[in-house]
Amino acid sequence: MRVVLCGFGAVGQGLARLFESRADDLYARFGLKPRIVGVADSGGAASDPSGLRAADLVAAKAGGRSVAACGGRAGMTGAELIAESDADVLVETTASGYEDAEPGMSHVTSAMARGMHVVSANKGPLALAFPSLMELAAHNCVSLKFSGTVGGGTPILDYAKNSLRGERIVSFRGILNGTTNYILSGMAGGMSPGEALEDARSRGYVEADESLDLDGIDAAAKLTILANWVMGMKVTLPEIRREGIRGVGAGDVRRAAEGGSAVKLIAECDGDLSVGPREVRTDDPLCVNGTLNGISFVSEHSGTQTVIGRGAGGTETASSIVRDLIDIRGEMASR
Repeated sequence: MRVVLCGFGAVGQGLARLFESRADDLYARFGLKPRIVGVADSGGAASDPSGLRAADLVAAKAGGRSVAACGGRAGMTGAELIAESDADVLVETTASGYEDAEPGMSHVTSAMARGMHVVSANKGPLALAFPSLMELAAHNCVSLKFSGTVGGGTPILDYAKNSLRGERIVSFRGILNGTTNYILSGMAGGMSPGEALEDARSRGYVEADESLDLDGIDAAAKLTILANWVMGMKVTLPEIRREGIRGVGAGDVRRAAEGGSAVKLIAECDGDLSVGPREVRTDDPLCVNGTLNGISFVSEHSGTQTVIGRGAGGTETASSIVRDLIDIRGEMASR
């Protein structure tokens, strides 16, 4: 399987390492033998039809250089790489943006137009144009996979779609942003809002644009993807009713604790789509702390089922991309 990577940060590098460390296992168990034939980052791109060495690519980034140093071209864009590439799959891991979702949106649409399958860990394009992107994938007879956009390495989307197959999910609610959960957990432990935010920032949990976390934008994007994929809705990010955690004070957290609850940023789909601070009983399985994510699905016959796991991390998200590639490999074989 020939793979092009657009974006080579923590997730892209984690994926390259997984390809190398799990090469024998992936081929023996799943018949998957991925070959990286092109990589683009913000400084340029490199390509080689016979395959680029993961170790060389990772070493270039560790040395503060662009992947273009691996026999590529400085300034070459992801769009140019896709246009020149003869790959089977595009893996899109550039930063999520929620105004126009560029450059990820162009990468995804261009790749599908060229007949490439797409695996996206970038939430932006899906949050802004999920229905139209799925239609474009169907029109071009390619697969669009996105397990890593919700839950990182925790298979939230797969669980809802496959493990509850045959059931009808009637509603769900969840903690979908680990950063805000960490901040609120710190406040519950006695920190002020400012102290909890600085602690999260010092650990690298806060996005460069902190509004994505604090204003609930990241959680709303994930809710949009879940609502479309799990519930069959046709919604986009601007339709989500959203409130972040900036208005949550120490008094709010203390009062919730006195009543046996904790304040959490909850994304929910129950006839309405919303993100906002809610009180969750401390004995509720959904009341997880730290950077954990959790989501509770309510189904017609099976009741409530809760999935809990780490929601972020380069290696964790890379593992979800591998799952998507295994699925695509199976689909390609069946065709």
